Parts: sequence; C-alpha cells; structure tokens
Amino acid sequence: MRERISFREIEKADDERLARIIRDNLEAYHLDIPGTAYFDESLAHLSEYYRGALDRKYFVVEIDGKVVGGVGFQQLDFMDNTAELQKLYLCDDVKGYGISYEMMKYIEARAFEMGFTQMYLETHSNLVPAMHLYEKCGYHLIEKPAEVVHSAMDRFYLKKLLSVAGK
Repeated sequence: MRERISFREIEKADDERLARIIRDNLEAYHLDIPGTAYFDESLAHLSEYYRGALDRKYFVVEIDGKVVGGVGFQQLDFMDNTAELQKLYLCDDVKGYGISYEMMKYIEARAFEMGFTQMYLETHSNLVPAMHLYEKCGYHLIEKPAEVVHSAMDRFYLKKLLSVAGK
C-alpha cells in the first residue's frame, strides 16, 4: 500500500464514519454486546468527547484523504502517569498493510508527549489480531485490575513508554 497515510485530530464530520468502522469491527468479532465500545454513549459523537479535553485525544487515520480508522487515549484514573489506549479500529480493506503498527507508534508518541509514561489497554480474546499487534508492540499481559468492574473485556495489557517514537 503506497498511498499517503496521515493522522489528524478528530472532527465532527468524522463521527458517523468512525462509529460505523468501530461497530463493523465489533460485529465481525461477535462483540456487539454490552460492555464493549459498541454501546458507548459517546460513540456517535466521538469528536465532542475527545476534542478540547486535557486528558484525552483521538486521531483519525486517512489514506489519500479518506478516513480509514482511528485511535485514541485517555488518562487512566487508577494508574499513575498512565494513558488508556482507546478505540483502535481500521476498515477491513486496509488491514494487513502494517497501518495498525503505525497507529500504535503514533498514539504512543502523542501520549508520551503529554507526559504519560505507561499505556494500558483492555481487549477481548476474540480479537486475536489485536492481541498479536499489542504483543508485537511490546505490551505485556497483566492481571485484570481490581478497578475494572463493568467490562466485557477479558485481556489487559500494559507497556512502559520510553521515548517519543513515531513523530
């Protein structure tokens, strides 16, 4: 895939497209269930949730100007200096080209720039490709934190952020 990949902050015009990408992915893995992003109240208006906030960011991924996915993070309340990776999703037609690795480097760098020293994430064992990505990117499986009470997720990962990569 030789097209030009770019990242930018989410805008209101992206909301519908990103909600569809996220829901399509969750449906494909039988995760259109309560306790997943599928039912997040903010899913239909992600731009309102993320834009202008001091503790969270969300970026869309474009290829030649077309939105093909997105990824974000938010400050995690129960671990010091830790950001939670949120809503990393891609359209099916661009999967398999290494874009998700670029997304990971990009979002880790943005979190590090904001002062976070760790990245935490929750995922589900149905999402085998996602778990492969996270492990290849240096994330380590951890026990379910006691603070996580209402979640359908069953895999929890953590990574130390050591530098600003992917700038």
